[in-house]
Amino acid sequence: MANFDDTLQLARLAFASGKTRNVSFRRKQLENLLRCYEEHENEIISALEADLRRPKQESLIVETEFMKNDIKHILYNLAEWVKPEKPDKSFVNLLDDVQIFNDPFGVVLVIGAWNYPLQLLLVPVAAAIAAGNCVVLKPSEIAGNCAKFIAETIPKYLDNDCYPVVCGGPTETAELLKQRFDYIFYTGSPRVGKIVHAAANKNLTPTTLELGGKSPCYIDKSVELRTAVKRILWGKLINCGQTCIAPDYVLCSKEVQEQVIVEAKEVLKEWYGDNIQSSPDLSRIINQNNFQRLLGLMKSGRVAVGGKYDASERYIEPTILVDVKQDDAIMEEEIFGPILPIYTVENAYDAIKFINSRENPLVLYIFTTETEVLDLFVNSTQSGGLCVNDTIMHYAAYLYLNCFPHLSQLLPNKIGKNHLYSTCSQTLKS
Repeated sequence: MANFDDTLQLARLAFASGKTRNVSFRRKQLENLLRCYEEHENEIISALEADLRRPKQESLIVETEFMKNDIKHILYNLAEWVKPEKPDKSFVNLLDDVQIFNDPFGVVLVIGAWNYPLQLLLVPVAAAIAAGNCVVLKPSEIAGNCAKFIAETIPKYLDNDCYPVVCGGPTETAELLKQRFDYIFYTGSPRVGKIVHAAANKNLTPTTLELGGKSPCYIDKSVELRTAVKRILWGKLINCGQTCIAPDYVLCSKEVQEQVIVEAKEVLKEWYGDNIQSSPDLSRIINQNNFQRLLGLMKSGRVAVGGKYDASERYIEPTILVDVKQDDAIMEEEIFGPILPIYTVENAYDAIKFINSRENPLVLYIFTTETEVLDLFVNSTQSGGLCVNDTIMHYAAYLYLNCFPHLSQLLPNKIGKNHLYSTCSQTLKS
């Protein structure tokens, strides 16, 4: 049984020493982390290929370049972010010097996810470092090659007492959560998120939970379908559908459904050729457990596009299902794979009624050229994010906004603040 007492004790002593409060120290650690990404880019790409068979270009965009740009953005703004804030004053303290200081919480635990095994761990880690915390890094054991890379490489670049890496599976994570942290940042499934939240509650530990959910995509008859289908399939098939904000299911009329099927077949052939399995541009399912789960979900409805699979490669062909029922398993749980069910509705009002009968979506994708239709969705639904006539791209704007203080949201699948100021507490001094 793993014992993390010594690891936590060293981190607490390191934080108590005050060295992580030194902004120059933080900057140096972030520069070292950036250098790690630059010097080991090929190893990172190889680890991602080994775990997910992810194409190099895709990994560059969603992992390495993403992480490098994130750190560069932090380094550029860090001096400004750490300055005390001067709030508006009331009549009572009009003559006082009132400032708000952002203080680090202390020792932070960051638990990463397997679908983007470096980005989803190291981006919040960089933010926690910038905020002056010590950080315990827990990579996902499911992406084993990436976890090995993190455990072997990151300690060569970061202060080992301040930023230890711990590895292990569910048993080790459960033991880790018995420790008292000052903040916990977890990315993953709602099921495990509940476990993390329950463990944090025992010590009233503040948390950020970045969880999954279902993201519906409504297609209005007014749109140019070829473009809409391309954007939906692109968002769906990044990382073979193993993206929390991927379009989860489509809502449209039967007339639009038939056109979507025709366009999808042509788009998939254009992108992957006649033999999709041999294409180097489609990732694979992470493991056999998830592969078998997805095969079970494919029993819902009827296959209109795709449907082929190969267990030896953990390959599932991009698949569109029709004639699904609202209580089918595929309409109840997050899919997290290259399967796109279509549920037919009469109109936008019908779609909104369906969406509102379920948990609030993680993201709501709307394809329409009609302002009235868009206004209906904006004013009649609630979701973590809303993206119009595209997929995934809203994430870039969301990340940029969350790099700044005091911008946070409380969503059904996101609890707590994100990025830098998730790991700062505020102290008012006058």
